Amino acid sequence: MIVVVGTTNPAKLSAVTIAVKQLFPESAHDLIVRGVGVKSGVSDQPMSDEETILGATNRAKRALDSDPEADFGIGVEGGLHKIGDKYFDGGWVVVVDRNGTVGTGCSARYELSAKIMEKILLGSELAPVIDEISGETDVRSKAGAMGILTNGLLNRDVCYVHGIYFAFTRWVSDSKYWN
Repeated sequence: MIVVVGTTNPAKLSAVTIAVKQLFPESAHDLIVRGVGVKSGVSDQPMSDEETILGATNRAKRALDSDPEADFGIGVEGGLHKIGDKYFDGGWVVVVDRNGTVGTGCSARYELSAKIMEKILLGSELAPVIDEISGETDVRSKAGAMGILTNGLLNRDVCYVHGIYFAFTRWVSDSKYWN
């Protein structure tokens, strides 16, 4: 099985590898996960679920189009969403196959502080804000804001695995739920 992911981010590629091996254990020994740099077509810091899902969809389709041997294209896009007066971060996942079937899922979400949002609302992205506050470098490729804010209990790759599971439900659950 060949899966192409619309990113070269190590945390996202790790999440896809973990999830797909668990979802398709019979293919785990032949699994190839390739990352490819493609454009999301949305802002660098998506600020709504709609924008984040569009970015994940664009990445999944562009990833699949980049490799004629791939079975699936996957887009993983992190973004923010305002609910009431609070902002939440989470990741949306879109999976597409050669038949045009699309599956969508999302990771867990967590609240961002006013201190963090103040900088984002002035035009920064979440990752550089977390780098600045934490004193670490390239958090987005490692633990992510999720890992920093949970003191390493839930790193970015682990959080995104659930969204990937949900995005693959069309392929792994009984067809009676979809037809």
